[in-house]
Amino acid sequence: MNSQTSTQSNPKSAAAATPGAKTGGAVINRLSKAAGAELLGVDLTGPVSEAVRREIVDALEQHHVLVVRGQKRLGDDEFLGFAAMFGPGEKNFVLNADGTRMNLVHEVHNLDEHGNPAVKPYHNSNFFWHSDKSYREMPTFVTMLQPVELPPDGGDTQFANLLAAYDALPAEKKTAIDGLKVEHSLEHMRKMLDERALTAEEKRDSPPQVHPLVRTHPVTGEKSLYLGMYCARIIGMPEKESRALIDELEAFATQPQFIYTHKWMPGDVIAWDNRWLIHRAMPNFAMEKHRRVLRRTVVKGTEVPA
Repeated sequence: MNSQTSTQSNPKSAAAATPGAKTGGAVINRLSKAAGAELLGVDLTGPVSEAVRREIVDALEQHHVLVVRGQKRLGDDEFLGFAAMFGPGEKNFVLNADGTRMNLVHEVHNLDEHGNPAVKPYHNSNFFWHSDKSYREMPTFVTMLQPVELPPDGGDTQFANLLAAYDALPAEKKTAIDGLKVEHSLEHMRKMLDERALTAEEKRDSPPQVHPLVRTHPVTGEKSLYLGMYCARIIGMPEKESRALIDELEAFATQPQFIYTHKWMPGDVIAWDNRWLIHRAMPNFAMEKHRRVLRRTVVKGTEVPA
């Protein structure tokens, strides 16, 4: 099972080939077979009707990634208002380079601790497959981004559909992994990526958590893999065998047919559902020369059902 980089077409081309669904003045176009839809005709800086809000929530549930096009730079209150369509905001547990805690609205970037573009940024983990805060008892539900500074080319974001990946697994593999539990650990990720060690406070705030390897959609009953860089080990399995299985499943789930690659455009605001996706920023630009800065906020999730 080999992991490859997706070769998705430009989102504009994909959208043009797909007739849009229209409700309340908003138009929704599918962006790829794997995941993703764009939303046109909505201004997030102004009031949004209940009908459009419902359409936005339903579109995210259906497509897992929602790209709201043509937006002005959102203020913090406007950004948090968009997030509130999906649920309450979630405080952050990760510290900035200066030791302060991230605000509800904060930046993710490719900068080092001195604010300079770097091949290995201070927060290097953005560039590896993960589901946000899967190391928490109640991992993040929805994540939102809006670009501030983009490189002249590249700096894409990829999303892998773990529902589709599980569905495509051979029946014998599904049987073999049924009921397995995985320890998700922030400390494991830091060690694996050779990032700074956790502080005592971070260890207290974010102890390892055990989640099912296969999780169940609470409404549809669909099954999904639950993977990413925070996966430290499969409970009750020898270390070597555990690592091999985690790596095998991640490689399978990140094949091109399961991936939507988002090529950022000015004015994009993007939201995605962490329950059914893993994602990563792509280092497909001169990271040591160009700044890639995006504003981010997240919505609190719930416990992970088996």
